[in-house]
Amino acid sequence: MKESVPVVREVDGGIAKLLPDVDRPRAWLLTVDGAPQSYVDLDDPAHLEFEYARRLAYVVDGVGGAGEALDVLHLGGGGLSLPRYVAVTRPGSRQEVVEADRGLLRLVTEHLPLPDGGAGITVHGADGRRWLEGAADASADVLIADVFGGSRVPAAFTSVGYAREAARVLRADGVYVANLADGAPFDFLRSQLATFRGEFTELALIAEPGVLRGRRFGNAVLVASRAPPGHRRPRAARRRRRLPRPGRARGLPGALRQGRGPGARRRGGGLARATGRGVRHRVRPGHVPDRPARPRARTGSSGEAPGNAPEKADGRPAPPWCRTPVQRGRGSGSRHRAERITSPAGACPGSS
Repeated sequence: MKESVPVVREVDGGIAKLLPDVDRPRAWLLTVDGAPQSYVDLDDPAHLEFEYARRLAYVVDGVGGAGEALDVLHLGGGGLSLPRYVAVTRPGSRQEVVEADRGLLRLVTEHLPLPDGGAGITVHGADGRRWLEGAADASADVLIADVFGGSRVPAAFTSVGYAREAARVLRADGVYVANLADGAPFDFLRSQLATFRGEFTELALIAEPGVLRGRRFGNAVLVASRAPPGHRRPRAARRRRRLPRPGRARGLPGALRQGRGPGARRRGGGLARATGRGVRHRVRPGHVPDRPARPRARTGSSGEAPGNAPEKADGRPAPPWCRTPVQRGRGSGSRHRAERITSPAGACPGSS
């Protein structure tokens, strides 16, 4: 793609824009109605800019053996960031991508083309729930759901019937992974855990600690399977992904388990050990779940300590639009040629 100026087009879901990254020659940010949706680097498809996308990829990396080809079904495509990632990290994989916004799909395939031959990726402009109901039994190793209507997941992708269809399509050792969003008192996340527990024996939540402790609304990745987790990725690979070391606990965060919001006074502050067989969450190294959390330092509007901006996966400062969870003007330091864009929960590194 040789264009160095934004591409603007009306799609089914609103006004879509492709904004060039001035730091990476063939990298583009996709927004719809000002909200960042995907980030694609055509020269380096393994580069995932958004933290929630890195968490989804982290789960996929732990399925099967290293580099083993997989059959993957994606419900929700966006800029096809994750399908591109799987194609380069697991050559030979067969991937089906179902995106309901046909206009967005045409924009992405036209301006952010897939490699010659599609790299095993087949895209479909169709309703994800209907496609899932028509998929063959035991036909996928991984099912990735990243479907949003605004800041919420459509009801069609949260029901007991949907969980049953997902379990049917996955193989016996298959893994379901979904990008969700919620905040204290976590009514939605708790309902999703209960829904999927009826079909899967192994459940996990992955999220930024501040979200799990009920301090703010944000993204959480739900992982479900009927088989125990497979191999762990090498420590060096975890560092490259800039994710916290995996910790294992038998329970959910206290706020999630008890339905309490931020500021609740209780022993354990945030992370709890008891209850919820098969449910896991991530804890930072050295954290003792049953001890009260230490008071946090005063922070800026982005949730980071003043003067400390979130970092990207390669260690460079995060894009300017990620400095706050609300709108950010263009400004002289903006890396993207944009007017005003909104940073939704989970779209930027270091914040969900």
